[in-house]
Formats: sequence, structure tokens, C-alpha cells
Amino acid sequence: MKTRMKTSASSSRWLSRAGSVLALFFCLTQLASSQEWTPLFNGKNLDGWEQKNGLAKYEVRDGCIVGSSVPDSPNSFLCTKKTYANFELEFEVKVDKELNSGVQIRSESKPDYQNGRVHGYQVEIAVGGFSGGIYDEARRGKFLNTEKQTEEIRGLLKDKEWSKFRILCQGDRIQTWVDGKPVTDLKDDVTKTGFIGLQVHGVGKRVEPLQAQWRNIRLRELKP
Repeated sequence: MKTRMKTSASSSRWLSRAGSVLALFFCLTQLASSQEWTPLFNGKNLDGWEQKNGLAKYEVRDGCIVGSSVPDSPNSFLCTKKTYANFELEFEVKVDKELNSGVQIRSESKPDYQNGRVHGYQVEIAVGGFSGGIYDEARRGKFLNTEKQTEEIRGLLKDKEWSKFRILCQGDRIQTWVDGKPVTDLKDDVTKTGFIGLQVHGVGKRVEPLQAQWRNIRLRELKP
């Protein structure tokens, strides 16, 4: 009986130590993952970004990137100078309800394609629209989702209120979430890498500016 009790006690101690090691490993793994996040916007200026197409005004205000529409301008894009292939991207966005916006991912601008027009996957941002859907900007010209626009999705963004987007691109799979709600789960391999761009849509002749704002933009690159 004593031998069995000693064996049981030894096993308990071993399991306890093993559990502690696993817990430590998990904590270190989580810490390592959190250290991989890189801010794409420093909250102070537009270093690392460049404007492509359009005349919309981009500036930094109160730690946010603010994009303001101007009349008689095509779609405008503030784009990262660096390109990304496999990544997780998070940001917060607030947009006027009259303004359509979006964030380009794995996108391109080439002199031999429509005179440098920005094209590629766009994560839609629109109050009352298909926010989180994937639109193929200046290429196929349509939403690529198999998912339908539901009333819940159309109600995700509120006028002039902050919402959080999460985007996961790995291999040929693109997934999006808006305020924790899954919206897109798409497989498409037309473009495997490209820049990230913040869109201010053209507003025709409208003089009064409409705005889209972004903050807390961060990304971590993933293995293929």
C-alpha cells in the first residue's frame, strides 16, 4: 500500500511539473506571437505610406489617418510602400455614411495596367453596405464572396462610429471579421502579394468633404 501511495504521489508531482512546463511554453508562445505584431501607422505622420491615384487629402489628426474627399477626383488610395503576402491585419475605422471606402490588400499599381490604376482585393467599408466583403477593385469589378449580404452584415457599421476589422490572408484563403463577426471566407489566387491601401472613394461634384478615418493599424506576417 505504501509503495502504491509513493508511486501515486510521484505521478502527481510529475503531472504537476509537466503542466507547469506546458503552461510556461504556452505563455512564451503567446508572448512571441504578440511581439510579431508591427504597427503600420506610427500615429504621428505618414512615413511608410504613399498616395496613388486620386486627389483626396490624407493627413494625421489625433493619432488617426484621416482621408477627406474632394470634388472631381477618381478613387484615391494611401498605400504602404511595402508589400505583403501572408499576414494578419487589424485596424479600426470610422466612415461617414455617405462615403464608400475600403482597404486594399494584396493590391498593385502598374504603369502598363490602366495607367497605374490601383487594382486588387478590397475589403469593403460602407455604412449599410457589404462591410467585410471582398470586392475586386478595377479588375473583375464585383464582389467575390459566396456569402450573401444579410441585414446583420449591412448593420455592422454605424455612421461615424469606430468598428474593428480583422483580415487573415494565407495562401489562397482570405478571411475577414467585422467587430468579431465573420463575414468572408474566400479562396482566390489571382494575386498572391501586394500593398495595403486605404481608399477614399470618388464623390463626383460634391464639394463638402466626406471622411474616412483609420487608427490602430497593425500587421503580423505569417508563414505560407
